[in-house]
Amino acid sequence: MRKLYFLVPGTGKKFACGGLFAELKAFELAKQVVTSQVVTYRQKEKDHLYLDDVLKQNNLDDIIFVISWGFDVPKLAKKLQFYNVVYHAHSSGYGFRLPSHVPIITVSRNTMGYWGQKSPNSLIYYLPNQISDEFSNLNLTRDIDVLVQARKSSDYLLKQLIPALQSQCNVTVINSFVDDLSQLFNRSKVYLYDSAEYWAQQRVSEGFGLQPMEALACGCQVFSSINGGLSDYLDPGFNCYKIAGYSTEYDVKRILKTINSPQKLSLSSHILAEYRSNNIIKRLEIILSEINFFFDHKQQFLGDINDLTKMKMARLFLRKVMKKIVSK
Repeated sequence: MRKLYFLVPGTGKKFACGGLFAELKAFELAKQVVTSQVVTYRQKEKDHLYLDDVLKQNNLDDIIFVISWGFDVPKLAKKLQFYNVVYHAHSSGYGFRLPSHVPIITVSRNTMGYWGQKSPNSLIYYLPNQISDEFSNLNLTRDIDVLVQARKSSDYLLKQLIPALQSQCNVTVINSFVDDLSQLFNRSKVYLYDSAEYWAQQRVSEGFGLQPMEALACGCQVFSSINGGLSDYLDPGFNCYKIAGYSTEYDVKRILKTINSPQKLSLSSHILAEYRSNNIIKRLEIILSEINFFFDHKQQFLGDINDLTKMKMARLFLRKVMKKIVSK
């Protein structure tokens, strides 16, 4: 199979974010299937290839470039239009379109549905993000009643709900990066996550929503928004609770009840297994086999299915109108 080059702007602190960490995790898993390397394109780094240097090579037919950084994807897709390119889609809603010769691998079914509508002629696959084995229930003493990460949290969560809870239970708010989040999840009874407002401001979707699943895997009771990729696995009333439910007082009552209740909701082992490395590697083997077969075909044949462009949509609309007029 062809080598994979995972394109990221850089790997230093300047680019640190959930999307980068998820992409590097995907890279580590891909290495177990096929030869893979990280390639940077904004800043040169000592331990990684640099895209402009790679493109100076004569023959790159045995390489697949994996692009993922949402805001950079249109520029990268154009720059790499004559090469084998795959889009690893974490979020949706950026507004750009991709030609049908670029296969799309999505990290959530929510994002897969978005691209299924946006690019109906593209090859589209589902490859979930990985939940590391360290995120599991260690049955530790849970001395934290409520755990919150300030980043991506809504104004309601930070300015209304947390102050209301702080006078009635032990609340821990995280404002910085934590090396071992699994330990905190194992010490906490309830984890609060409310990202809908944050992603609405960014005008893109919650691509996956890693932390609520990690918390569930560690035995936390989770109160969360259900936007974007979170809807893949969260099921209010069955494995979690929907946060921001009608009023602050109502949320407080539900959270305190959950803290003190012996009955616990949990994410089934069947669902969790879908996001563990063994399943992801098996899926990746199948996906890469299909994508390599596609790129072999693309070398010899041109595509003949018209893309769903604005012009085509306009023609379809006019045809529909004309049929109605003729029928009358």
